Amino acid sequence: MPTQRGHGDAGRPPSGYGLGDFSGDVSAFLDEVGLEAAVLVGSSSGGYVAQRFALDHRERTLGITLIGAPRSLRDKPAVAQFLETVRELSDPVDRAFAREFLEGTLSRPLPPAILETLVDESCKAPARVWTAALEGLLEAVPPTETGTITAPTLVLWGDRDEFLPSSDAEALAGAIPGSRLVTYEGTGHLVLLEDPQRVAAGVVALAERVAP
Repeated sequence: MPTQRGHGDAGRPPSGYGLGDFSGDVSAFLDEVGLEAAVLVGSSSGGYVAQRFALDHRERTLGITLIGAPRSLRDKPAVAQFLETVRELSDPVDRAFAREFLEGTLSRPLPPAILETLVDESCKAPARVWTAALEGLLEAVPPTETGTITAPTLVLWGDRDEFLPSSDAEALAGAIPGSRLVTYEGTGHLVLLEDPQRVAAGVVALAERVAP
């Protein structure tokens, strides 16, 4: 599984944090591990990247699962407000900030060890990467406005997601012909962390359906 540039232990180049850059990184990763094509799974902004990849590399996209992913990040007051907060960050990124952000996306508590691991990983990204990555997402033209995704698509959404409105799930599914929208009751924005077994089962079912 790839780690997005600037995050975790990946390289932190001074530039290249646009949606197209991240899509290109996924293609390079498939080349590196010797995969002609794959089923992509993207959560939150990772789902934005998966949408871009599905349009940029149709022949390499067997299917995609979009988990709490936006159709568009334009005109989202909560996201714009979050960017202003991120622009005020300094290094090292405050653990309390990272923890508060993560907990604010959840509707139920995670096991402490998992939460602390997520905080650790979030704090590895320097403040400039937090800003550049978020600016790149906000500046990007929504992928579904640039073309039609044709890969089999599963859209997963938590009915307690307070970060992105539920209308986005319906709009995203409506913009991708033949996609299937599944709403998880009692889960927040990070569905895969709150209900991992059910998410895994859905991804496996999609992969088995589209496997060549």
